[in-house]
Amino acid sequence: MKTLSIVVPCYNEQESIPLFYPAVDKVVKQMDVNVEYWFINDGSSDKTLAEMERLHDDHPKQVHFVSFSRNFGKEAALYAGLQASTGDYVVVMDVDLQDPPSMLPTMFNSLESGEYDCVGTRRVDRKGEKKFKSFLSSQFYHVINKISDTEIIPGARDYRMMTRQMVNAVLSVAEYDRFSKGIFSWVGFKTKYLDYHNIERVAGDTDWSVWKLTKYAVDGIMSFSDAPLSLAIWIGLFLSIVSFLGLLFIIIRHFISPGASAFGWSSLACITLFIGSIQLVFTGVVGKYVGKTYMQSKHRPIYIAKIKK
Repeated sequence: MKTLSIVVPCYNEQESIPLFYPAVDKVVKQMDVNVEYWFINDGSSDKTLAEMERLHDDHPKQVHFVSFSRNFGKEAALYAGLQASTGDYVVVMDVDLQDPPSMLPTMFNSLESGEYDCVGTRRVDRKGEKKFKSFLSSQFYHVINKISDTEIIPGARDYRMMTRQMVNAVLSVAEYDRFSKGIFSWVGFKTKYLDYHNIERVAGDTDWSVWKLTKYAVDGIMSFSDAPLSLAIWIGLFLSIVSFLGLLFIIIRHFISPGASAFGWSSLACITLFIGSIQLVFTGVVGKYVGKTYMQSKHRPIYIAKIKK
């Protein structure tokens, strides 16, 4: 009998954990599989750890958890769960039950057929979410697929079931700044996607604000594309040509119309400010890439575990 590892990253989810376990366990019991749960406490400030300990005490053979020394982020929690898992198949799920447990048997059977290495999920709509957040999300997928060689499936969730071979491949990508959606695609392997409609959280509030999503999107773009650097080069080249043509125009006009005005200090100040701003923006872009290289070169651990049971 195969073993299925269920990886569940958690951050301030004390209300969701007691609802998640029975909902998933009810489905798993109908499957011909052994199961282990790996809950990852990402430095929660509420009673999330206490809920994990209670579940572990009630089901010591099935339920395990890792508790971080501080908040390292969902990407680190996901990596820790994959690293701790021992199953033949590994599935990543959100604890808020927005990832429907009813899909687990279909995912498992698809992998058992041997035709696929991974079965992922994607939302076909974002009903219940704020329209502005949905708009930003759709634009992110549009942009990153235009500038990156790695295809990121629009609407794809972290909710996916993978073979042990694929999990080992994902773990071998030991990047400090991780973008799992990109890594799942980059490692390859044959993947099947199941569509479903958006489901609202069963409890609690999401920690993903527009600012955090924007920062996550920027990190994703810079992890899987050097297009911002290329953009800096082309804009710099364009401004150089415009500046040269402007200088040429002023020189020619001076000989054609002696005493012609150069438009004064205000125009010169605006041009200087414009070019200086562009330089600062793209110096920041280059600095961002250098910063990522710097952080990677330190070889810091992706997470630090305080408790593991």
